[in-house]
Parts: sequence; structure tokens; C-alpha cells
Amino acid sequence: MKPPGVILAGGQSSRMGGGDKALLSLGGKPLLEHVIARLRPQVGDMVLNANGDPARFAQFHLPVVADSVGGFPGPLAGVLAGMDWAHEQGADYIVTVAADTPFFPENLVMALQMAREGAQSPLVMAVTPDPERGIARHPTFGLWRVDLRDDLRAALANGVRKVVQWTKPHGCAEMVFELEGPDPFFNINTPQDMARAEEMLKEIAG
Repeated sequence: MKPPGVILAGGQSSRMGGGDKALLSLGGKPLLEHVIARLRPQVGDMVLNANGDPARFAQFHLPVVADSVGGFPGPLAGVLAGMDWAHEQGADYIVTVAADTPFFPENLVMALQMAREGAQSPLVMAVTPDPERGIARHPTFGLWRVDLRDDLRAALANGVRKVVQWTKPHGCAEMVFELEGPDPFFNINTPQDMARAEEMLKEIAG
């Protein structure tokens, strides 16, 4: 069975001047629409993690869950919100993707699941080769076991904010996605990034 997917859009988009980055236009469509279209074939149910009035996302026809931890503590709060939602659906795992990364691999979920089965790990994170650091981690792209939600809740209450700080002690596996062509984990943080994403969209379309 395909795991449910959680789209993380709970950040403050400070480098884009605030507001909802996921609603900005890319190729004439909201950025979030590109993310949904890429994720939908790979997962079962989908949910959007976002804070504030959920009505502004009504056009996407997705359930919206807010962070249960105040103060915008980062993506782990969104992961927890997704875990709590998935637990109510009876799911054992969730897959998360970032709402500002529209070109992630079309085999993302299948590859993460294969890595989990091979490593027998409760958590899997996407990584790509990096000539300087060896690997580049993409911590918002992962497979997470839902029954770790209370452990994550306690970690957030104790001030843990970095994804790797929480995942590493659990023996998080890594799935390496080789880079062929444009970076599939290119994320949009600035107006300049959005301009680059427009170029990448044209390149992919051929």
C-alpha cells in the first residue's frame, strides 16, 4: 500500500518577503499545484501542513493540518502534525515533501521505501552527492514511522529543532538520489530562485 503524503508548507517564507510561498505562480500555476501533481501518483492520501487560515488553500481540495507546537519551530513540527494526522488514518508511515521544491524525483516514495526495507530503519532521508561535502541532505524529504510521534513531540518540547538532531539517534537510513540533469531537490527561497525555477520548468518541458 502507498503511504500517505504530507506536504510541508508551514514555514514563514521570510526570504520571499513573507506570505504563502506555496501560492506563488510558477509556469502560470501555483507552486503548490506542481508539488501536488508530482506527489499524487506516489502516495495514498495527502495532507497539507500549513498554519493560519486553511481556507486560503481551499482550491487544492486537501485536508490542512497546522503545527501543534507554537512559535514556528521548523519542519519537525510539520512532520509531527503529519504523523498525528496519519495515526488517525491508521497509517504506519508517512512521506514528507517540501512545498517549495517542485522538481523532486518521480520515484521518491518507492526509493525511500526500498531504502527502509533494506536498512530495516524507522526513518529514511533523501540525500544527493555533493562534491564538497560528500552528500547533501534533504531533511524535509523523508519516510517517517508514525509510532515515533510521541518521541518527536517530547524532543520538540525539549528544544530540538534540527531534523538530523532528532533522526540520527534513531538510525535514520539515507537514500542517495543520483543527479542527472537539473537538481531535483532545488528549492525556491528567493525571487532569484523562482526565476531559476521558471527556467528549469522550460528545460524539463523540452
